[in-house]
Amino acid sequence: MRAWKEHGVRFAATAADLVAEFVPPPAADVITYIPPDGDRSLRRGRHPAHDLAVGLAAHWGLPCASLLTRVRVVARQTGLPLAERRRNVRGAFAAAANVPSRTVLVDDVYTSGATASAAASALRAAGAHTVHIVTFARAVR
Repeated sequence: MRAWKEHGVRFAATAADLVAEFVPPPAADVITYIPPDGDRSLRRGRHPAHDLAVGLAAHWGLPCASLLTRVRVVARQTGLPLAERRRNVRGAFAAAANVPSRTVLVDDVYTSGATASAAASALRAAGAHTVHIVTFARAVR
């Protein structure tokens, strides 16, 4: 996971194949993803959540759209306790106008759920009634 996320190892197609094998296509209108985080994504050279979303969109026959933007820089979540993770990403995302009612939100790793929750809140504020969250991995503590 670290090689894919931090060092640009190409794994998104395999990750999408594995997720699509075990997760049935959700009833949704569109797939979107957690937007890249500026400098860290530039250093990585790719964005795993985007790459995974594109692969899943192809498997599930859904359009993939960039519906979220980061409205402020956030500190790295690694090593932060849960309450600080939530505070760190609260209000960090804004959604495009007129988000489809049924949206799939893709991220590469679900750790505490703080990032996914903040992004889903932005999608719901912009019109999504249902937000399905799909990740490749779940961190277990």
